[in-house]
Amino acid sequence: MPKKQEEHSDDPDPTEFLFISLEQKRKDQSKPYDGKKMTWVPDDKECFIPGNIKETKGDVCIVECGKGDDRTVKKDLLQQVNPPKYEKCEDMSNLTYLNEASVLYNLKERYFAKLIYTYSGLFCVAINPYKRYPIYTARVVNIYKGKRRTEVPPHLFAICDGAYTDMLTNRENQSMLITGESGAGKTENTKKVIAYFAVVGAATKKEGEKDPKKGTLEDQIVQTNPVLEAFGNAKTVRNDNSSRFGKFIRIHFGPMGKLAGADIETYLLEKARVISQQTLERSYHIFYQLMSNGVDKIKEMMLLSNDIHDYHFVSQGKTEIAGVDDAEEMRLTDGKTEIPGVDDHEEFKVTDNAFDVLGFSEEEKHNVYKITASVMHFGELKFKQRPREEQAEPDGTEEGERVAHLLGLNAADLYKNLAKPRIKVGTEFVTQGRSKDQVSYSMGALGKAMFDRLFKWMVKKINETLDTQQKRQHFIGVLDIAGFEIFDYNSFEQLCINFTNEKLQQFFNHHMFVLEQEEYKREGIDWEWVDFGLDLQACIDLIEKYNGFEQLCINFTNEKLQQFFNHHMFVLEQEEYKREGIDWEFIDFGMDLQACIELIEKPMGILSILEEESMFPKATDKTFEEKLNTNHLGKSNNFEKPKPPNKSGAHFALKHYAGTVPYNITSWLEKNKDPLNDCVVDQFKHGSNNLIVEIFADHPGLGGGDDGGGKGGKGGGRKKGSGFQTVSGLYREQLNKLMTTLKSTHPHFIRCIIPNEKKQSGVIDSHLVLHQLTCNGVLEGIRICRKGFPNRMVYPDFKQRYTILAPTAIPKGFVDAKQVAGKVCEAIQLDPNEYKLGHTKARSHSTYATNCIFRKRLMRCMYHSKINVSFKQQIFFRAGVLGRLEELRDERLGKIITWMQAWVRWWFVKKNFKKLQEQRIALLVIQRNLRKFLLLRNWLWWKLYAKVKPMLSMARVEDEMKALEEKLKKATEELEKESKTRKDLETTNVKLLQEKNDLFLQLEAERSGAGDIEERLQKAIVQKQDLESQLHKSVAEDESTESKECTAPAAADESAGDKNVESLDAESKLEPSVSEDTDTGKAVESEAAELTATVDLGESKEKTVENVDESPINANESHPSIDIEQLRTYRNTYETLIQELQDRLSHEEDAHASLMQGKRKLEGDLSSLKKDIEDLELNLQK
Repeated sequence: MPKKQEEHSDDPDPTEFLFISLEQKRKDQSKPYDGKKMTWVPDDKECFIPGNIKETKGDVCIVECGKGDDRTVKKDLLQQVNPPKYEKCEDMSNLTYLNEASVLYNLKERYFAKLIYTYSGLFCVAINPYKRYPIYTARVVNIYKGKRRTEVPPHLFAICDGAYTDMLTNRENQSMLITGESGAGKTENTKKVIAYFAVVGAATKKEGEKDPKKGTLEDQIVQTNPVLEAFGNAKTVRNDNSSRFGKFIRIHFGPMGKLAGADIETYLLEKARVISQQTLERSYHIFYQLMSNGVDKIKEMMLLSNDIHDYHFVSQGKTEIAGVDDAEEMRLTDGKTEIPGVDDHEEFKVTDNAFDVLGFSEEEKHNVYKITASVMHFGELKFKQRPREEQAEPDGTEEGERVAHLLGLNAADLYKNLAKPRIKVGTEFVTQGRSKDQVSYSMGALGKAMFDRLFKWMVKKINETLDTQQKRQHFIGVLDIAGFEIFDYNSFEQLCINFTNEKLQQFFNHHMFVLEQEEYKREGIDWEWVDFGLDLQACIDLIEKYNGFEQLCINFTNEKLQQFFNHHMFVLEQEEYKREGIDWEFIDFGMDLQACIELIEKPMGILSILEEESMFPKATDKTFEEKLNTNHLGKSNNFEKPKPPNKSGAHFALKHYAGTVPYNITSWLEKNKDPLNDCVVDQFKHGSNNLIVEIFADHPGLGGGDDGGGKGGKGGGRKKGSGFQTVSGLYREQLNKLMTTLKSTHPHFIRCIIPNEKKQSGVIDSHLVLHQLTCNGVLEGIRICRKGFPNRMVYPDFKQRYTILAPTAIPKGFVDAKQVAGKVCEAIQLDPNEYKLGHTKARSHSTYATNCIFRKRLMRCMYHSKINVSFKQQIFFRAGVLGRLEELRDERLGKIITWMQAWVRWWFVKKNFKKLQEQRIALLVIQRNLRKFLLLRNWLWWKLYAKVKPMLSMARVEDEMKALEEKLKKATEELEKESKTRKDLETTNVKLLQEKNDLFLQLEAERSGAGDIEERLQKAIVQKQDLESQLHKSVAEDESTESKECTAPAAADESAGDKNVESLDAESKLEPSVSEDTDTGKAVESEAAELTATVDLGESKEKTVENVDESPINANESHPSIDIEQLRTYRNTYETLIQELQDRLSHEEDAHASLMQGKRKLEGDLSSLKKDIEDLELNLQK
């Protein structure tokens, strides 16, 4: 964790740390070289040294390695030297002779030249400089932003920009796997990756949105580093800023490539470091930051002393880091290169400010500090053993009162719960006495649980802050996990860390070596399978199958990651060759880590046995060791006894990809179960400190079961015993989830290398570096890159880009893209061994287009997951071929552009020549006139003519002026006359329009009256119809009566007389009724006639009635007579008058238009005459 220099206003120039100067290139390439004599000779100290072959005797060579230093070496052990043109080569896959010595020499030379990044085929190698170089500044970001890998020198930012571009182009998630051993610089590179994505994905911030305290989203993403490093990083023997937890940061982007949020997943915080450290190590940085009092009054608030050694939990190792400033490790570098010592005071300010940027409130910050300080105070609680009793009792209560004050607890209850906790036996609770050692262990467990839960709460809070609720399209994941660890004392934590690295390395191996060769087979490429010998599965299975605990976890994690790398780089690549039908023999690179991985994680593996033993109440470390030996000793090649001398008391050793690691299993069962004192947990849950209540809210507490089932690190609302999950079980679940996520993304690998174990700048330990290159699969990755077809291009893209190389070879019309690719390659006489036409893809062996291979990684992973994938047809190329094609294309384009430039230049020259010709003619005319003028200017007659000519024109001018004045006068009179006529016509027009409007108003009134009359008529007609129906009904009844009388039989005279009397009476009654009906009908008919006449009159005025003499009543109904003829006469008169007025108006308008036209003409003539007069006056004045 080096400290940067004081900041300067200017951005430092990064040129010397990125580019090789021209002077240096000339010096390098001028070195003497003899390919037949110069060679690399194995050496015990430097691995390889240069030498010259003096003599060859059979299989033995005599090599001169210096003055007087002649060595006899077997020819097979010598390695060839590359020509000087490859000195400090940026991509080692381009080396002519690819061997261990050349790769090591190239990396060393670049490192000594301050060039820490080097490409190695499909991934990037970074060597820790142990010094700050100005290569991560804003200026450097601009250099790499939007650039292809081949356009800029090797750098971490080039890989980042490639991942960003792939995400936008291919619409798939990306991942950045930064792996390497502890101290190789993974954490620093991770911070730079996050900073780069924050810059390139930053959205424009609107004015008025700036919060002086809470930063933008990109600021918040960057500021997660200080908080996470303060609480999750610590000094170890090999690394001053070692990540003691794993984290996978997903940076989400929207559809337009702008930041849309982020989230963080953490894995396996090393809780044991909270309460114990090895020699020359520290606990987590935050403890020392609190002691520095970097923020005013915080130290007093936390009730801390001035001496770190007052707190046993955090002072068991060396507490100061010489030559390193932890504060600056939590900032983005500004390029300074000098690094003084530690400054925890400044570091604390950075951490405190990061809390503000991330949106933590003051109360939340203070509660975080209080819980952290409480962990320190917890280690100082004193207990003593009662004589002759298995019972501990408090030995002073001062520290306990401090803890109680910070957490809002009762001090007396705290001591009581620690020394005499209540436990559940059956359905009842009983008090259990604890010994001094048991109380000490319980305090340590509580301290670890408090810190672990606090850390997870902070990650949850950070994720809430980074969740912007914006639309998310894709993400780029950045993995930073503890590197491979081999200590003198390796426990459970080291097993987990190493196991993780084993898994990641296996992923790399499978991706790089296996899938690549399988793809060759699929593509029908002629390929012989190569076994690189990098399978780590045996070790991985051993750990998972039947394993201090922290080291095992860390090493297992690294094992998994290395396996991921191996599979991705070696297996998937070759499998793709098979799919594409490329003739390819599979190469086994010998990098399968599956044996070690299975040893750890598979059934009856180390973790499975640990899980099983944790379930048995009477299980001990001894029974666990016996079970491991029974199942694996002599049965698994990756499991063996520790080699003497066994100073650390290790119980077994595992062969990881990075080396053999001895492990000590002491207290593994307790670490795995992670029990807590439930009485104290219950007290925490009822404290007045809101944060301590919240972080233990999901712990079941005393009601959850006995003391042995608590999940101190994780917590949970499930009852212990039923939903119980051990630390190893949770860890495996998290690791498998991580590997699933990685396999669903498009991976980009950065391999970090530790140059030496002394943490010195500018020093290379050749054996250490070569060991890492071998274990990490760097050399094998270059081999498959050289041997296989790393470059590929889809046929349509090839057709579009390279048809220009042989346009005459392609027939006209539609041609299949695959046929075009074959014809172009044949036309340019490309060696058939340098390219292959695949079934579904097209490949290349060059590093020029290595991005193409990355775009297919996800497809390969999907293929191995048995997911149906639609592949595009591609063409495959060997190394360097695509680069040569680009050179040919550039040459061809250069010729075309030169031809175009020549044509354009010809056109411009022709245009200028024509202009010069016209100018020449004009010059001749001017010269001729000028010569004539020179001859005439002194001639007396010419002078006289020049003087008389103006006088001759004056008479004509006066006559013209008089004529123009007469014309102007006449035009003015006509204009006045026309104006008067126009006014009269306008007056007449207004009157006619007024009359017309009056007639229209009268017509509307008549229409309104006609409507009323029509309504009355309708009512009368209805009334008439009702009366007629009544009349018809009465007549029908009378006729019926008469009919009955005529048909009735003769009756008695008396009866007949009576009927006749009745008949007469009926007739007499009926007659008045009929008479009334008749009168009423006549009245209705009369009224209807009047209404009809009125309606006819209105209709005649509307000119809608054609026959006004037709009556709507029947012909036999009379009505008053109306003078229809008179109405018709009125109508005709009005129509005639209106027509005459309209004709007159039209005539007047035409006359007015003609007058206006004449007026405009006269005005124009007048203006012209005035201008002529002015010209004449000017001539007269002259």
